[in-house]
Amino acid sequence: MTRQRRSEDGGPLRGFARMEPNKQRELARKGGANVPSEKRSFSQNRALASEAGRKGGRHVAPQSRSFSKNRLLAAEAGRKGGRMSQKRREHSSQHTADGGALER
Repeated sequence: MTRQRRSEDGGPLRGFARMEPNKQRELARKGGANVPSEKRSFSQNRALASEAGRKGGRHVAPQSRSFSKNRLLAAEAGRKGGRMSQKRREHSSQHTADGGALER
């Protein structure tokens, strides 16, 4: 009798998770080669990335979410994100629209 693998919440695995490990590796090696570049990169569409994150978050049980378990981890992640946003703003303010550096 074959044992069916189960997800963390006890439900049956679906999609990619249900595949045999060898099949998963075979598909992962392709690295999204069949996906058009405009759909592959979240960096090109922040709204798409945001929505994907929300969808993924809905499928994780609240007790399994690391930030809900560890407030210090959540706070550090927020600080790190804030620092990166600030660096991006500072970097973009130092360049003109055509990519050249502003003279100071």
